[in-house]
Amino acid sequence: MLINQTKEKLYAMRLSGMVSGLDEMLKIKENASLSFEEKLSLLVDKEWTLRENRKLSRLLREAKFKENACLEDLDYRQKRELDKNLIQTLTNCNWLEKHHNLIITGATGTGKTYLSCALGNSVCRQGYKVYYSRLPRLLEELRIAKADGSYIRLMNKFARAALLILDDFSLNVLDDEARHNLLEIVEDRQIRQSTLITSQLPIEHWHEVIGNPTIADAVLDRLIHNAYKIELKGGSMRKIRSDLTTCRPL
Repeated sequence: MLINQTKEKLYAMRLSGMVSGLDEMLKIKENASLSFEEKLSLLVDKEWTLRENRKLSRLLREAKFKENACLEDLDYRQKRELDKNLIQTLTNCNWLEKHHNLIITGATGTGKTYLSCALGNSVCRQGYKVYYSRLPRLLEELRIAKADGSYIRLMNKFARAALLILDDFSLNVLDDEARHNLLEIVEDRQIRQSTLITSQLPIEHWHEVIGNPTIADAVLDRLIHNAYKIELKGGSMRKIRSDLTTCRPL
């Protein structure tokens, strides 16, 4: 049959979405009355949707988020000083287009990682490439990469991400190699891409963690002056969720 030959050609051109749309169209009798332009539009929409879904799945997989988080599930009821208007501003991704940064600070358990992953998820859904990593782990990866010759490839991977999320800015003073690697990352991304950093430490203590005053000045100058800042308050969200799910005797 001619239709089977058409399907084979569509498969050969990797247009499986159009094949699926064609099958659906043939099953619904009402589609017979549609004009050629309407039928073509439906087939193209089917292929477009399939490709967009595949792209999103790939972006989310490659981002390697620690948590499966989304902005719709953010809890604004707890007194964390989480500004809903600011989150809405960040949702539109204009800050990425302008290559601004974002710094999220707060005590352990206040939801820094969840918020960073939720924002990263939102960015992926708008077609941007995101990469997530705990900063200590990323610095260790770079240390190993220098030894096995993959340093440049790894740095290029980080540089290509429209948003690089560096979670859990270290509580320990960085050694010389780690601080230089951090400077390289920040330098590569300055004015080109956006970086999101989370930390239990207030920004004014970051100099102490970086260790070397000159490198600390260079890193912070590139990070904080064009950055949105969110300081989360309140108690641990883990404890709050635990209390909500704990059965209490009547």
